[in-house]
Amino acid sequence: MSAFSTFAVFFIIWWLTLFTVLPFGVKTQAEENDVVPGSVESAPARFHGLRVVLMTTVVAALIHLGWYVLSVKFGYDLDAIFGFIGPEA
Repeated sequence: MSAFSTFAVFFIIWWLTLFTVLPFGVKTQAEENDVVPGSVESAPARFHGLRVVLMTTVVAALIHLGWYVLSVKFGYDLDAIFGFIGPEA
């Protein structure tokens, strides 16, 4: 597998992980009792962008490492996943 393909898979995993990690640790303005006029109470009180990017990168790297080991080193692909489900109908 080429380096570009490996990076492309990591990029896709990173974006999917971003939307999973984004809500972790977020406190709303209502929880902080500091609602800014003109905004909704459910808006985040503070945004920790660097923390989100770092956490996303670490989690995505672990998922990517697992994918890389299973697909490149052990040879599992999408056909192997369907083989675990059961015999073809």
